[in-house]
Amino acid sequence: MTTGRERDLQLEIGRVLFIDIVGYSKLLINEQSEVLHELNDLVRATERVRAADAAGKLIRLPAGDGMALVFRDSPEGPAESALEIAQALKSHPAVQVRMGIHSGPVNEIVDVNERSNIAGAGINIAQRVMDCGDAGHILLSKRVADDLAQYRHWQPLLHDLGECEVKHGTVISVANLYTDELGNPAVPEKFQQIEEKDQTALAPSPARGKPPLLTLVILICVLIGLAIVAVIFAPAAAKFFSRQRALAPNPASSASPIAIAPAIPQKSIAVLPFENLSDDKQNSYFTEGVQDEILSHLARIADLKVISRTSVMQYKSGVARNLGEIGGALGVAHVLEGSVQRAGARVRVIAQLGRHPQ
Repeated sequence: MTTGRERDLQLEIGRVLFIDIVGYSKLLINEQSEVLHELNDLVRATERVRAADAAGKLIRLPAGDGMALVFRDSPEGPAESALEIAQALKSHPAVQVRMGIHSGPVNEIVDVNERSNIAGAGINIAQRVMDCGDAGHILLSKRVADDLAQYRHWQPLLHDLGECEVKHGTVISVANLYTDELGNPAVPEKFQQIEEKDQTALAPSPARGKPPLLTLVILICVLIGLAIVAVIFAPAAAKFFSRQRALAPNPASSASPIAIAPAIPQKSIAVLPFENLSDDKQNSYFTEGVQDEILSHLARIADLKVISRTSVMQYKSGVARNLGEIGGALGVAHVLEGSVQRAGARVRVIAQLGRHPQ
């Protein structure tokens, strides 16, 4: 049965800007009060906050070492306000903040002081988004970034960072908002730690001499290998008996055998170096690892001719490729090429299998 209190609860989407003073806990008590007072005055003086407050479309929540601003007017409100605050902070170098923005459900509550307040997942996630950043960062949840990306003037300011694991193991997708003068274009420390962790996991092993790939990448390579086997071996199996009959000697014939040039074996493949599409060109070793892993799996398949990695290095990415010509030059019926792109903890692998026209 629905209670009266539940009926009074109305769903509302709040556009939340969460602001936190970096290093607040390391300050002396009187310094904390001074910095917080300075930030409050600065925020209240910004044009976007004053306009929303005057229209009754803004709720301000204290948060110990910062605040949460809930805008009830425009979806652009938190982002516009964040840029104005970042501009004002340029003349207050002692106040270092980080900001997080999210759009999500909120609801009004009555706090312990019997005052009207606001709570909900929208505020909690905005704080989690902020927690992924460092001083100067203006971070947005994917939901907000996707909304703003629909407008031309916001698109150049949005930069995808990938996924970040926050409190209670929650994973959120985050974008960085910055201009040439405002915000922090540097990759947040949490994302750098993710990158370093991946690089440590993928570092070349002295014992094996090649980088052990992440489970996800290994799975992708196995699936690519299985797809290749299906393409190569299925036609060969279908034609096996007909070829055997056609190649069988004819006892009634006394004609001399005709010399035939050796045909390119159907069950043969070359795996070209994959192209590194990641923004960080230092990830080239990771891309090479994907190629090595595919070669390793294919080499275990009996009756499949696999060209060595050394022989295909002349076709390294960046050089114009014609898969048919490459297949003929290497003496294989199939040629695999592809690309690898990494963004934070996400990996995207694209592969294309070409066939030599025989």
